Amino acid sequence: MEDVSNQDQAIELLQQLGLKEYEAKSFVALARRQRGTAKDISETSKVPRTRVYDAIRVLESKGLVETQHSNPQIFRAVSIDEAVNTLQSEYAERTESLRSALSGLEPTDKGDSTEATHEVWSISGDQGITSRTQQLIEGSTEELILVVGHESVFTDQLAEQLQAAQERDVNVIIGTVDEDLQATIQDALPSVEVFVSGLDWLSRSPLPDDDTEISRLLLADREAILVSSFTETRADGREHEQGIFGRGFDNGLVAITRRLMATGLLSVNDPEAEEA
Repeated sequence: MEDVSNQDQAIELLQQLGLKEYEAKSFVALARRQRGTAKDISETSKVPRTRVYDAIRVLESKGLVETQHSNPQIFRAVSIDEAVNTLQSEYAERTESLRSALSGLEPTDKGDSTEATHEVWSISGDQGITSRTQQLIEGSTEELILVVGHESVFTDQLAEQLQAAQERDVNVIIGTVDEDLQATIQDALPSVEVFVSGLDWLSRSPLPDDDTEISRLLLADREAILVSSFTETRADGREHEQGIFGRGFDNGLVAITRRLMATGLLSVNDPEAEEA
């Protein structure tokens, strides 16, 4: 059963990376068999034999399959590492082409294109929220205050982004929900100020029937705010994550937010205390 599950997952992922169904099935069949004829591939993959040749030609053009011109022809898949690297390179090229194409689009709105002074947007899903977090961190120039409400938020990728921000002289301050998470983050970022937040409502609400937990609070350069929450957890992270992103707030709201996020931080390191 596990082999079938892995096979189905591999086929689905290959399709997500741009292969058509028969191409994905044919490649997985070859990866399992090491090598084989069109008949062998058809028997293993359940792809009609007449369609195997079309699939193999595409896979060969992508550098995923090699052909031995015998009678009958014998095909073999390249190594797993080579296949992954090839698909990764092609995916990167496609995304860069997409970036160029989207950047070249002319706006339909010919009116005032000035960015709004205040804006608030909702974001749904871990991937989109993580992407916006990265954008804010990489775009920061002065200060980042991040309160991590769930351990799965703090990934190796996030640690690298925060480290890079500090190395370009951004003041990075991180709050956590407990001492265990504080120790984990401090070990990963030894030169960053990490404290246990006094915001108990991050992980539990005082209101009845409210099972919402806060994933992260991020304030970048005192003007952009990202807040995300979730209602369920799974073994490897969060489910049903929702976020709110805002930019261009008045100083009053930013001051309150900064003070709130710094709850639990020693006054000597409190960003508000430094301004006093």
